[in-house]
Amino acid sequence: MTEPATHPFDTLTPDFILGTVERLGYITDGRLLALNSYENRVYQIGIEDDEPIIAKYYRPERWSDAQILEEHEFCFELANNELPVVAPIVTGDGLSLFHHGDFRFALYARKGGRTPDIDDLDNLLILGRLLGRIHLIGATRPFTHRPAIDCQTFGHDPVALISREFIPNELAMPYESLARDLLVKLDEIFAAAGDLNQIRVHGDCHSGNILWRDDTPHFVDFDDARMAPAVQDIWMLLSGNRERQTAQLSEILEGYAEFYDFRPQELNLIEALRTLRLLHYNGWLAARWDDPAFPRTFTWFNGPRYWEQHILDLREQYAALDELPLQVFGA
Repeated sequence: MTEPATHPFDTLTPDFILGTVERLGYITDGRLLALNSYENRVYQIGIEDDEPIIAKYYRPERWSDAQILEEHEFCFELANNELPVVAPIVTGDGLSLFHHGDFRFALYARKGGRTPDIDDLDNLLILGRLLGRIHLIGATRPFTHRPAIDCQTFGHDPVALISREFIPNELAMPYESLARDLLVKLDEIFAAAGDLNQIRVHGDCHSGNILWRDDTPHFVDFDDARMAPAVQDIWMLLSGNRERQTAQLSEILEGYAEFYDFRPQELNLIEALRTLRLLHYNGWLAARWDDPAFPRTFTWFNGPRYWEQHILDLREQYAALDELPLQVFGA
């Protein structure tokens, strides 16, 4: 007897996946390879007498059609301006977003590449140039349907979820007290920043979303594209101690300034944005815990030892918020 599906993604059987692609006129050869993705489900699908294609099935109820199409349109704008991004395939009738059953999905050409070495300062100079070009286009008009990165959705909301359902009782008081103080400080930092110049950004600009191919970085996966200050896409390329991050930032901004003007006051937001990402990441894991792929993959999450370490990490971030922001000569 077949077990009932416990999550919407459980209905993505091989027959269902191949069928959705064949409905669009492709002839598949039966080959199907699940790729590394948790928020959505992504598969490489073999096509008869042709290169494989990539099918991305969006997580139900996360984005609306309008929000997904804004992601696609942003990618098309970048690609039309000869920027190296991987944009969705558009069919002969002009569609890039498709529906089958309860799922929205998009198709992409398969593109190879390697993860960039972001410890190489020369690579960061190149990435800075590309980000400057992306932001030049991202600043031409706003998203109207996609949300912004802000303290409410990336801070207050995930903290409320974790406090309500996930934090162990014995750690609830220290977590909630620390999180409350953090949120007050984050609200103050963003209030002090005034009227931020929010533009369309990639939103999840880490090395895993960059493919280095033919001596050129290619950006993939704009699923988290939102409105945010430009520095959101920059700080995620920084790592190491303060001296190292300063050197990295200098290289990025040198290349960036060739195409787009960076606002130095946004440097004050780096640690605040880093803190929001830390809070949001744990809220993301908590909100997806009913997806069987998450407990199976993130086995370390949601145990007392994990939350003890998380509280220590938050304490470090609280202290980092009081440190002087990174400074770059000429920025």
